[in-house]
Amino acid sequence: MKHFIDLAWKGNMAFETDMDGHQVMIDAGKESGGDDLGPRPKKLMLTALAGCSGIDVISILKKMKIVPESFRVVVEGDVTDDHPKRYQEIKVVYEFKGKDLPLEKLQKAVELSEEKYCGVSAVYKRAMNISSEIRVVE
Repeated sequence: MKHFIDLAWKGNMAFETDMDGHQVMIDAGKESGGDDLGPRPKKLMLTALAGCSGIDVISILKKMKIVPESFRVVVEGDVTDDHPKRYQEIKVVYEFKGKDLPLEKLQKAVELSEEKYCGVSAVYKRAMNISSEIRVVE
């Protein structure tokens, strides 16, 4: 299987693509000469990691018949000072809300995502340090 993206320049620093039937605009911030018409490419890397792992975790928990009241994935990336500016370290926080959530099953779902299923995480681990934390809020 191959994935394909056709990114079209829309003027100044903005680019647009159709991803799975969804229009996505990418742009630079005004401080970098763009018009702020969309997110920055590097931050989309964090979004891809959060989405990939989040989908995995919820899918695994559904199979375990565990449905949290709410769930968030917060990702923080430390950017290098030197060019090319890149993420050198990423921290992923999995925040679950609900009563009587079995911590060991939450940990298992996160572990399966990080170690077996999330392709974004697998690629990023080859280039940078990734750490994670699980938080449960009742």
